[in-house]
Amino acid sequence: VNAGIIKNVTEKVVKYSPNAKIIIVSNPLEVMSYTAFMSAGKPRNEVIGMSGLLNTARYRAFLAEELDVSPRDIQSLIIGGHGDSMVLLNRYTTVSGIPVSELLDEKKLNAIVKRTKRGGGELVNLMGTSAWYAPGSAVAQMVEAIIMDQKRIMPCCVRLEGEYGLKDLFMGVPVKLGKNGIEKIIEVSLNDEEQKALIYSAASVRNLMNLLDGMNIL
Repeated sequence: VNAGIIKNVTEKVVKYSPNAKIIIVSNPLEVMSYTAFMSAGKPRNEVIGMSGLLNTARYRAFLAEELDVSPRDIQSLIIGGHGDSMVLLNRYTTVSGIPVSELLDEKKLNAIVKRTKRGGGELVNLMGTSAWYAPGSAVAQMVEAIIMDQKRIMPCCVRLEGEYGLKDLFMGVPVKLGKNGIEKIIEVSLNDEEQKALIYSAASVRNLMNLLDGMNIL
């Protein structure tokens, strides 16, 4: 259902506002970003999915709660799919420059990782509805970065064309956002475990894309 809606809306956006940058929020995020990209006929830097920014905000909030610190002082990075297969890069997580592994033991850190992956479901159970405020806030940051040409570095869902060894699919990775949309895709080094997790996440996304392709919607 969502794919048909995204296709219809995207085609109208391109028709009436051909220079617009398109940000996708609808789930399943990677597949809907792919749908918009295929429907828009735009370069990949102008079709962006909101994923990692929301996941990262949740992770930072959960870490801040556990550590009793401000989430403003926490820097973290989440890549991959927007769901259970997301890849949390704890090696890149710091609190004012201090590695989070220096402040939390592995057991507590793993529990927070698991909670982050289920963050959307936790919110639904508490509110009886899908998240709306946090996604709105995340999109606002993305829009501001583009309109104000802020050159912000943030995780977004983008079409990969060889980066991270992946091609022709949308995944969450760190990018530089500015007036041109995605101005740079940043490739961070991954260890074997992280790379394996990213490949698994990519396979999950690919399976959904194959299902969509089989529906002949695009």
